[in-house]
Amino acid sequence: MTQYILRKLTYGMLVLIGVVVVVFFLFQGIGDPARLVMGQTGDAATLANIRKELYLDKPKAKQLLFYMNDISPICFHSESEIREKKLRGLFWGNEYKAGVKIPYLRRSYQSKKDVWQILMEALPGTVLLACSALLIAVAVGIPLGVSAAVRNNTWVDRSAVFGSVIGISAPSFFMGILIAYFFGFVWHRFTGLHMTGSLFDLDPYEGKIMQLQNLILPAVTLGLRPLAIITQLTRSAMLDVLNQDYIRTARAKGLPERTVIWRHALPNAMNPVVTAITGWFAELLAGAFFVEYIFGWKGIGKVTVDALEKLDYPVVMGSILLTAALFVLVNIIADLLYAWLDPRVRIQ
Repeated sequence: MTQYILRKLTYGMLVLIGVVVVVFFLFQGIGDPARLVMGQTGDAATLANIRKELYLDKPKAKQLLFYMNDISPICFHSESEIREKKLRGLFWGNEYKAGVKIPYLRRSYQSKKDVWQILMEALPGTVLLACSALLIAVAVGIPLGVSAAVRNNTWVDRSAVFGSVIGISAPSFFMGILIAYFFGFVWHRFTGLHMTGSLFDLDPYEGKIMQLQNLILPAVTLGLRPLAIITQLTRSAMLDVLNQDYIRTARAKGLPERTVIWRHALPNAMNPVVTAITGWFAELLAGAFFVEYIFGWKGIGKVTVDALEKLDYPVVMGSILLTAALFVLVNIIADLLYAWLDPRVRIQ
C-alpha cells in the first residue's frame, strides 16, 4: 500500500510540474508584465526596477526556475527576498536560506495584493458551491437510480434515463443561462431567487448578511451533470445486483421489499457510485468557473474571469495552479479510497 501511495503522489507531482511549465510559458509571453504593473505613466528607471523585481531581465529558462522556486513549498531564498516578498514559513541558513513555506504566487498587477490571499478569500465560496452541488447530485441521483432499477422498463425508468441523458448532454454554462433567466428573472415573484448574488451581501448598517438563497441556482446548475451520471451508474449497478442469487434468497425468506432494496442491494451496488462521487468533486471544483461567472458567485472561477478581463496574469496563473493542485489531490484521494475498498487495485 505504501508503494501504491508513493506512486500516486509521484504521478501527481509530475502533473503539477507540467501544469506549471505550460501555464508559465502560456501567460509570460502575453503583453509586458512590467508595463501592466506600472500602468500607463512612469519613467524608464521605474520600468527597469519593475522588470528586475519580476526577473524579466533574465532569460526565460531562469525566469521559470525563479517562478518554480516561488511557488514551491520547498525553496531557497535570500534574506532580502524573504523580507520583500513577506514569505511565511520556516527557513534555515545564513545569506541564502533553505526553507518550507506557503507557496508564493506573487502579487496582483491591479490590487497589489498577494495572489495567495486573493485566492484564499475566494476558495471557500468555490468549495461551498461544489459541496452543495455534489450533495444535490447524491441526494437526488441515488434514489432516482434505485427507483429506475426497481421499476425497470416502466415510465419511471424511461423518464429517469431520458432526463439523465439530457443532463449529461447539456453544457453547464448553457443550463446556467436558462436557469438564471427563468428562475431568477421570469419566475422571480414565485421563487424569490435572484439571477446573480454571492453568499454575503454588504449592508451599510448591519455589515455582512448571509444570503443562502443565492446558493440554490448555481448549486443546482453545477449539480445537474453529476446528478445525471450518478443516476445512470446507480441504475446500472442496481440492475446487476438485483439479479444476484442472494437477493432472490432474501426475497424468498419473506424480507420486506424495502429491506431487500436498501439494506442488501444498494450497499453492494455503491462501489462505482462512490468512485464517481469522489472523482466528480474534483470536476466540480474545476468546472465552477463559468457557473460562478454567470451567477456572480464569488469564488475562484469569478476571480479568474475578472482577472483575465483586466490582464491580471498572476491571479490567473495562481488560480489555475491552485485548481490543478486540488484536482490532483482529490483524484489521488479517490484512487486511494478505491484501492482501500477493492484490494485488487493495489495488486494490479
